[in-house]
Amino acid sequence: MFGAGGTAGSRVVSEAVDRGHRVIAAVRRPEATSYLPAGVRTVTGDATSERSVRELAPDADALVVAIGGGERELWRNAAENLVTTLRGMPAAPRIIHLGGGSTLLTPGGTRILDEPDFPAEYRESALGQADALDYYRTSADGVSWTYVSPPPLEFHPGARTGHYRTGTDQPVTDAQGRSVLTYEDLAVAIIDEIEQPRHPNARFTAAY
Repeated sequence: MFGAGGTAGSRVVSEAVDRGHRVIAAVRRPEATSYLPAGVRTVTGDATSERSVRELAPDADALVVAIGGGERELWRNAAENLVTTLRGMPAAPRIIHLGGGSTLLTPGGTRILDEPDFPAEYRESALGQADALDYYRTSADGVSWTYVSPPPLEFHPGARTGHYRTGTDQPVTDAQGRSVLTYEDLAVAIIDEIEQPRHPNARFTAAY
């Protein structure tokens, strides 16, 4: 898993370990991830590095990407590196890319990141995640992938309930029009998707 030390990534790691999966955590600074569960193998890795992907792929059923920070190009570069490296590889693992909720669509069909009131400070990272999604949709032939979007606003650490609903390109909302999910339950949704694939070569989102 790339980005295993982050807020979302560490929760995906914990969920996977709790459910009996073997996890390799690929992070930039392995010495700073002592908080990950016992039994997790930690290695130095980078989703934009062909060498890292080639080293991890043979032992993986899925490569989960939960990276953050950096310039806009980071997410597209990671997606392109994963796809081009895995394409043609025997028994290549599936890509599970945790992307942004701002790429989801409004009822009018426009991207949330394109709304006039979208915060300027988040725009570059939102555009980077959108670039990655566009790349998967147009250029990932021959590779199995799934892009996962959390709710666009109310997405935060909290309780693990094990319950959620899924959608595709628009936020999943409750009776009050809110789209809410914890990091813990997004981790549940991601591991569920790995164990029982329901969104091959597509994007899905989850909320209560």
